[in-house]
Amino acid sequence: MLDQNSPLSTSCDRRKAKALSHVRIGICGTSAVLAFLGGEQGADKVGRLLRGARPGRVQVLSCSISLLEVFYTALRAKGEDEAVRLLALMKAWPLEWVYPDEKVLLQAGRLKASHRLSVADALIAAVARLHHATLIHKDPKLEALKGQIELLSLPFKAMC
Repeated sequence: MLDQNSPLSTSCDRRKAKALSHVRIGICGTSAVLAFLGGEQGADKVGRLLRGARPGRVQVLSCSISLLEVFYTALRAKGEDEAVRLLALMKAWPLEWVYPDEKVLLQAGRLKASHRLSVADALIAAVARLHHATLIHKDPKLEALKGQIELLSLPFKAMC
């Protein structure tokens, strides 16, 4: 129950608070971002998520480590100009970029200590866990987090 001095004491504020309690949150892991950029299987799901981002209804996050991963991947494969172009493209998407703070770093450390994850995957998973977000990914190693984090798995690449 809200008291009269609560910051949410007006009926308008209460409606906003109720609406925010129903916000669906998704976080794109780097593998999902790369699938979307490369037009791989599952790119359509990522595209729908990005197109569906709506303030107050559907929030789409990504961890800033994904900017690094996409940049160096593109830099190796296609050079500096393409890597910079992709970075600018990603920053224009309707994503809320989460830059790890101490809370995220500690959570990532706990996940890394108990699972065979890369540092980047641990950071992304930590953001998902702390934001109660569904992690959209294409990485079989993240399946170890089932039951701890809500996962939406895109089709995995066939292993050769």
